[in-house]
This record gives sequence, C-alpha cells and structure tokens, in this order.
Amino acid sequence: MIQFKTKIAEEISNVTNINKEELEGYIEMPKDSKNGDYAFPCFRLAKELKKAPPMIANEIKEKIKIDEELIEKVEVAGGYLNFYIKKEKLVNEVLKEMESSKEYGKMNIGNGKNIVIDYSAPNIAKPFHIGHLRSTVIGAALYKIYKYLGYNVTGINHLGDYGTQFGKLIEGYKLWGNEYNIEENPIEELTKIYIRINNLCKEDEKVLEACRNNFKKLEDKDPYCVKLWEEFRKLSLKEFQKVYDLLGSEFDSWNGEAFYSDKMPEVIEKLEKTGRLVESQGAKVIDLSDKGIDTPCIIIKSNGSTTYATRDLAAILYRARNYDFDKALYVVSYEQTLHFKQVFEVAKLLGLDEKYTKGLEHVSFGMVQLPEGKMSTREGNVVKLDDLLKESIDRARKIIEEKNPDLENKEETAKKVGVGAVIFNDLANSRIKDEIFDWNTALNFQGETGPYIQYTYVRTKSILEKAGKLPEFKDINVEELLDDYSQEVLKLLYNFDDILIQVTKKEEPSILSRYLIDLAKSFSSFYNENKIIVEDKKVRNARVFLTYCVGQVLKIGASLLGIEMPEKM
Repeated sequence: MIQFKTKIAEEISNVTNINKEELEGYIEMPKDSKNGDYAFPCFRLAKELKKAPPMIANEIKEKIKIDEELIEKVEVAGGYLNFYIKKEKLVNEVLKEMESSKEYGKMNIGNGKNIVIDYSAPNIAKPFHIGHLRSTVIGAALYKIYKYLGYNVTGINHLGDYGTQFGKLIEGYKLWGNEYNIEENPIEELTKIYIRINNLCKEDEKVLEACRNNFKKLEDKDPYCVKLWEEFRKLSLKEFQKVYDLLGSEFDSWNGEAFYSDKMPEVIEKLEKTGRLVESQGAKVIDLSDKGIDTPCIIIKSNGSTTYATRDLAAILYRARNYDFDKALYVVSYEQTLHFKQVFEVAKLLGLDEKYTKGLEHVSFGMVQLPEGKMSTREGNVVKLDDLLKESIDRARKIIEEKNPDLENKEETAKKVGVGAVIFNDLANSRIKDEIFDWNTALNFQGETGPYIQYTYVRTKSILEKAGKLPEFKDINVEELLDDYSQEVLKLLYNFDDILIQVTKKEEPSILSRYLIDLAKSFSSFYNENKIIVEDKKVRNARVFLTYCVGQVLKIGASLLGIEMPEKM
C-alpha cells in the first residue's frame, strides 16, 4: 500500500531540508476528520527554523508540491498543516491490498532482528492466580505482534522454580508432608503447606533459618532436596499447562531460574574481576550509588546463597550468547522496577557488547487487586486463574443458552467468548494502570469488551453468508464508498499496520485493543446508516466487500491479542 505519511514527510522534507524520518514521526492523525486525515504540527520546527508555527505552516503550504492523485487539499489551521487524502485513492489502496493479501497488515520490518520476551513466569508450587494473568497475556500479545511484523521472536517462561520459598516448602514437607494429598491436588496442597510454614517462620526464627539452609542445600545439589524440588516442579507444570491450554499460550523455552544455577559462578567471577563486588554485612554486593541507585545490588547473600539478581544476570549472558537479541523484554510488574534498574546496570559490568545492554527493557505493568485489597499467596487470599476462566466460560454458556439455545457448538463458542472476555478485559487499558479485578466488569458482555468485538465479527460473517458470493475487487465501484461512514471504516482499516507498529514502539497491546473497539463501533455506524444487502448490485458489491474487510481485520487483530473468534453466537 502507498504510505501516505511517508509521502507527506518526503514533500515537507523537500521544502525544509529536515530529515524525512524525523518529520514522519511528528505527523499525527486528527481525531476529528474535519481537521484532515493527517496533520503536521509546525511548532515542532519553530526552534530550528526560528519562526512562528503559523508562519511555517503557511510557507510550507505555498512551496509544497502536491500529488493530486493522492492528496485532495492542504489547509493551514493555526500552527498545523492539515492534509486531506483523496477518498477514491484510500478506497482503492485498502480494498486492493485486502484482496491480494491473506494476512492483511503483515510486514517484514523485523527481518533479521531478534526479540526475546520473558513473560508469565509463575512460581512453582503456588497457585496460578489472576496476578499472573497480566504478564501472560501482555507477553503473549507482544510475542504474536512482533512475529506478525517479521521479527524472530523467542518467548521464554522464566519459571520461579528456585529461591528461599523452596527452602520453606521443603521444610514444611519434612514436617507435615504425610498430612497432605499432593498427588491429587498438587498446587492446592503445596499452597497449604507454604502458608502453614510461612506462619511458623514468623513465630520461630530457627525455622526460618532451617528454611534458608534448605535452599543452600538445594543449590549444593543435596539429593533429598533436589528430589523434592523436581517432584514439586513436575506436578506444578502439569497444573499450569491446563491454564495455558485455555489461554492458548505457547512458549519456546521453559528455562526457569533453576536452569541458571550452574551458570552463576561465571557471573560472580566476572563481577569479582571488575573490583566492584564488595562485602557488606556478610553479603557480596555491587554499589550503584554512582548511577543514582541508592540500594546496592545483592549478588550473594550472607549465608552464601544467590539471589534473583544473580540468576537474572546469568540469564542475560545466556540469552545474549544463544539468541543474539536486539531487544530483551521483561514483562514483569512495576513492583520490580528497582530490581531491573539494578540488574540492567550491573549487566554492563559483564563485558557484553553494548548492543545487548542497550536492548534490555522492563515492560512493567500495574498490579491486579481484589476489591478488598492486594492478593498474597502467603496470606492465602488469591483468585486462581483456572477458576476465573472456568467461571467466565460458564457465564458465557448461560448467556448463549438464553439468547440462542439452538446454537451449534455451544461449548466451543462459550469457551471462545468466556476466555476472550478475560483476555480483552486485561488488555483493554494501559498496561501500567493498576487494575481492581471485579467479576461484574470483567464478565460484562455489553460495551467495550471482547464479546462486543466477537459479536461484530459474527455480524460480518452473517452478512457475507446472506450475500452469498464475495465480489472481486475488479467488480467494485469505488464511488459507492465515498460517504462519511464508509470512509471512517476505510481510514481505520488503512491504519491497521501503523497500529501494530505503535504497539511495538510502546510495548503497549492496549493500542490494538482500543483500535479494535473503534473499528467495531465504526462498522456498527456504517451498518446502521447503510443497508448492505440491496438490489443495486454496484452498491451491494462495494458494501459487502467492505464488510468482509472489517471481519478480516477484526479476526486478525483479535488473534494477535490471543482471542479466538466464534463463527456464530
């Protein structure tokens, strides 16, 4: 497709002698189409050109060469230069591309670039609760979108399968293991042990010390501790997979923290050689105060065991060598912001190429809370993710039973709608915002929700079914799609690839979520104002083909968020 933004930037560059890539980054899409299809804010050039923005806008308008086949007109509005794309050209570009491409919006801009995404990462032997949902679905969406744009992507589930918590669990199992049926309900029973031992640790310092020593034994490959750990891990992964199957989550690597246990000595050795690894209260730390980070990064605890930071540094070394990443994204809550600031700074001391340390990025997100407050496995107040998904599917099934009792494949449709509602609820708003998880909001099937997008898609399928044969592009009269409602839909369709690029620039899947809502709403307006199945073949062909385009983009966009579309509802 013709890139209108690029063409406009080229013409402004010819007039101002300013880099066209820089100019293209400034071009905006006005919310109100009365202000054009694209707007260039001339205040961006005021300092460089030493002129007032309205003067710059008028001068550019006078000198710019307009390709009249692409641009209808250019207008000055204050310090903005507004460009109006020729409507016929927009129709042609979108429909032609849609007919020729089975994967509309797919690009190869990531060719030759490697992206590593570390996401989900639940803790072994703990419930997979709704707090883990955010990392799982944000990471999965970024994984799919980067792949769609041609990047070589590796998805890593960096399991929490190491650390003091296992020392606690081993101690709890030693004390009370025979009281719990771990084989039948592994996560539930292990959680009960964990809560119980955690409470005992609060009361008795000696028990806490025994737990710490258990973890040190695990690091030192004590056979009893290793055997228990392996069993806890195997049982946990089996339970986690049930949730991943429901969410449709896939990973290329399941290497958790334990994978790096034999790779940490190299990290410690490299840091020792820098002279920056110093002793502090029996522990070994890196002082980062010269980097504006007041809290030192602990590499080895006072009892000789390692930390999250040590393992993350070993993982960075391993991933740089094995994946040669251009970007390594860590989809982890904002509670870990200090941790990643420390780790990314210390990583610069490992002798890695600057390419790798520059590519490290913490994709933080807000916490999920219950209406009554923060969740905690230690306190035992969590909503398990598989319970949430099953409840959502049940509610979807009940709605289907009420509204369409004769629907075929009710179970499959309920699963797609129920799971889609949960995923979309999580991805609908900016990832950095805290989220109060409320069943009524998440499972509301009205308004700006996953089910609304699915319903709009199903409506497009129903129209196409009534229409029978899908017309070919050569049989479409462009003149029939010049009205405001059709144009609004076409502009959104045209911008789909730009939306995907924005997602990767900001690591923000909600940009795509909001876009899909806008497209569904825009199609609803088009549908309400323009009868589609009409006698006039020219009008019918054009509107049917536009309906097909909307359905395709809704389906592709939803799939990139991890949401499946039902064929009927």
